[in-house]
Amino acid sequence: MQIYVLSFVAATVLSALLTPLARAVAFRLGAVSQPGGRHIHGRAIPRLGGGGIFFAALVTLGGLAALGHLAPADERELKLWVGLLVAASLMFGVGAYDDVKGARAVTKLGFQLLAAVVAWACGFRVDVVDLPMMESFSVGVLSLPLTVLWVVGIINAVNLIDGLDGLAAGVVFFAGITNFVVATLMGTDFVALIMATVTGAVLGFLFYNFNPARIFMGDSGSYFLGLTLALCGISGPLQKASAAVSIAVPIVALGVPIIDTLLAMLRRFLERRPIFSPDRGHIHHRLLDMGITHRRAVLIIYGVTVALCIFSVAIAFGRNLAVGMAILGVSTVLFGLVRFIGFFEYLALVKREKQRIRSRHTEWLRKVIMQLPARLDRARTDDDVVDALRWLVREAKLSSAELKPPNADALVLAGDDYQDMDERDVTQTTFVVGQGGRLRFLWKSEFGDVPPQMDILLQLVTDQVELHLRRVGCAWVRVPQPEAVSPVGVGAPSAQQG
Repeated sequence: MQIYVLSFVAATVLSALLTPLARAVAFRLGAVSQPGGRHIHGRAIPRLGGGGIFFAALVTLGGLAALGHLAPADERELKLWVGLLVAASLMFGVGAYDDVKGARAVTKLGFQLLAAVVAWACGFRVDVVDLPMMESFSVGVLSLPLTVLWVVGIINAVNLIDGLDGLAAGVVFFAGITNFVVATLMGTDFVALIMATVTGAVLGFLFYNFNPARIFMGDSGSYFLGLTLALCGISGPLQKASAAVSIAVPIVALGVPIIDTLLAMLRRFLERRPIFSPDRGHIHHRLLDMGITHRRAVLIIYGVTVALCIFSVAIAFGRNLAVGMAILGVSTVLFGLVRFIGFFEYLALVKREKQRIRSRHTEWLRKVIMQLPARLDRARTDDDVVDALRWLVREAKLSSAELKPPNADALVLAGDDYQDMDERDVTQTTFVVGQGGRLRFLWKSEFGDVPPQMDILLQLVTDQVELHLRRVGCAWVRVPQPEAVSPVGVGAPSAQQG
């Protein structure tokens, strides 16, 4: 236990000393997050805080190795150390490059895949899936794709939740403490030492990152921390320590970033946007939009994370009843969080908006509007134009259209359901025709307003009707006359000039 305390304290102190240096380097290299857009901070803030975390952990572990406190137990554990060092350095490097220069999403994803494959080759593998209250089973040839999916998923989950001061660092801190407790009680020194060191480095960084933040961890920090948590969750020693300690424990401990990632993917799929496109729909953004202050939003997510971490420990060590209660608690907490931020209402809103935009009347009108110009071209009188408009009303299943000339009664063009019209269900929109006339369309709809596509299509109909009324010589749709120009304005002499 002394070695864990020593590594935790050393990493905390080193991180607290190195983070100001990382801040100065970030300003010098231009790795600064500017306010505006999706960002909620009001001033330029450096984003290379991951450098303080990474080097604090690296120096701490290197110092322990130099003092003889970090001797691998066997060749397999040595491979794990090498794999962790290589993969973590790779993730920190590509994250730091993105913070300074900017990198394409496909490039970052490629390096994430490479780091996951390197880790798998060195022994970090999902070979057996052991879920609570179920028998474990071997995944066989699916070990590599499942490992890669797990590692890449956790890296991006931690990255996506890094949206508020101290949020990602705090969530990682609590999840790391949970992994440390489980690993210590299971006697897995490899994972316990890594978690003690990393959580210490994160704590030292939090002194500068908690609201109001003076530095962000950036991709260099979120990639490194996400990779470390992912690998410790599937490390060989931890999985072999107990059948109860499985991939379910880190999943529960990291429940907030994981559920936020899944909701983001679902949200972007429903909105037909690229999965990796940024937005302001994350859990922390939703909390801010509800009027909750910055700090309170972070503390709420901290509280949810702590509750999930407690449940994850219960899953690791509890019997069937305790495990079942813990799973019920996890489900309740996550469902309550999703319900609290109004995600279900958001899905209903998206569905309703999609139905509104592509409503049945819009589709009917879209199908028949292309035939209207041909019918209007055959019109020779006002009545012919009105007949073409009456045809459109019926074919598009509108309730009616009202063509009203100036200083005259409106001509009602009734559709098939005109007699069954109920004012409570009627949607209507009106357009100007000619010199003071108007054309109003009415139809039954469950929506209270006019969909934008419907409004555009009906405006096109109105323009066609006005054009052909003018063509056939309609008395109240006059051709605009050019304004008379005074001869004085073009150089002719006026009467007074004689």
